[in-house]
Amino acid sequence: MKAKKKEGIHVPKPIIYSVKLIEFFSKDLVTKVGAKIFTTPIKHKTPKREFEMDKNAIKENVFIPKINKSIVVYHYGHSPRKVLLVHGWSGRGTQLVKFADELVSKGYSTISFDAPAHGKSGSSTTLMPEFIASILELEKKHGPFEFAIGHSLGGMSLLNSVKQGLQLKKLVTIGSADKIQDILNDFVQKLKLKPEIAIKMKTLFEKKFGEPMENYAAHVAAQKVEIPTLIIHDENDYEVPILCAENIYKHLQNGELYRTKKLGHRKILGDAAVIEKTMSFINQ
Repeated sequence: MKAKKKEGIHVPKPIIYSVKLIEFFSKDLVTKVGAKIFTTPIKHKTPKREFEMDKNAIKENVFIPKINKSIVVYHYGHSPRKVLLVHGWSGRGTQLVKFADELVSKGYSTISFDAPAHGKSGSSTTLMPEFIASILELEKKHGPFEFAIGHSLGGMSLLNSVKQGLQLKKLVTIGSADKIQDILNDFVQKLKLKPEIAIKMKTLFEKKFGEPMENYAAHVAAQKVEIPTLIIHDENDYEVPILCAENIYKHLQNGELYRTKKLGHRKILGDAAVIEKTMSFINQ
């Protein structure tokens, strides 16, 4: 019997061949090329399950002064009780539609957005600090938010946003990664480049942002998060290992870890038990 293919980010072979050739001639150049690829999300076609939310949400362009970029914001539902939803890398503002539908049916409204370089938002590259800047600007413009739910990089961004002052009653993260260096190491490994390129990329990003990238590690941010926080993660997530969730949970002051099985990194967003657990957590 043919083994089931594990989910994960697939890098096309022509890209691998190209970067390996560049690496042969110049490690500095391949570092810059790698950084460009790393910061460029893939814009996937919106699946049918998100059409209804995309059609019914009120859309708005919001300028984020700190990063000099505009994002597309989705207002879904009409309740003054607002929940912020934050998608992950290469996601969209409608990706957490199952949570949004459930929240609206229970008397909440949701605010979500296409992060820079994602969905309908402009620009071609982005990084987590731009997710965080977008979240904090949306709080000023459309807050306060009672709760927030974030998937993958969205979860990391929310933990860092709370660390930087975002006010919430409770927080839920799903499939959140943890250490920046681990993410870079995994990326460089997928490109089949030498491990030292990951360190050079980290140095490049730190020069750009003027601070250590590990300041943004989820477990570091978690130490400053005092509100009740639910960490949801699947044991069979092959993109982000569950060790990330365990380390984040260990550093939270008021955390809960909810494990799932056989849902992976994305199927988890449509799972009825996960949505029910999330609603129970925020309403208890």
